[in-house]
This record gives sequence, structure tokens and C-alpha cells, in this order.
Amino acid sequence: MKAETMRAKSADELKEMVMGLRKEQMTLRFQKSGQQVEKTHTLRAVRRDIARAKTLMNEQKLGIAAKPAKKAKVAKPAAEKKAEKQDLVSKSDQTKAKKTAKASKE
Repeated sequence: MKAETMRAKSADELKEMVMGLRKEQMTLRFQKSGQQVEKTHTLRAVRRDIARAKTLMNEQKLGIAAKPAKKAKVAKPAAEKKAEKQDLVSKSDQTKAKKTAKASKE
């Protein structure tokens, strides 16, 4: 289950969810010991859902707000990159020219 859908739930609903997930985890463990589990990935998913629900419960308890999602970087077109590179080169040429001018004055 996604954290976004879990955030909409109250603390009591999250507690009930954790209890249900724990029961599911226990039955999956018993099935695993009897080699009856068809989908072994569900063990991992249930364990992570429990951790996610507990984390959200703790956040609600402490009053911590959810972090906003990071924005993806937008790739610059090659023409812009080339123009920036030329600007940097011309600036470095200007500073070199200033240094040589100062050195020749002295």
C-alpha cells in the first residue's frame, strides 16, 4: 500500500491495519514453514507495509509533517550547455587579460 493512501487514515485506522498485517504476516510465516507459500514476495511486502504504517503513526504522534516529493531535474538542451561553457571560457579569458594588464603596469 502506498504511503499517500495511508497518510489519509487516522491513528486508530493505522493501528487496526498494523494488527491485520501482523496476522497476515503470521499466517504467511506458517505457510512458509510448511512450504505452502506460492508468492514469497508477499512476506517482504507485508513486512514493509507494517513498517510504513508504524512510521506514519509515529509521525502523527510527534506532529511531523510529510516531506514534499523532490522535483526531477530537467535536462538542458545541448545548445544551452554549449553557450554556458563559452561564457565561462570568455570570463576566464577576461580575468587572465586583467591579470596580465596588472602585471605589465607594475
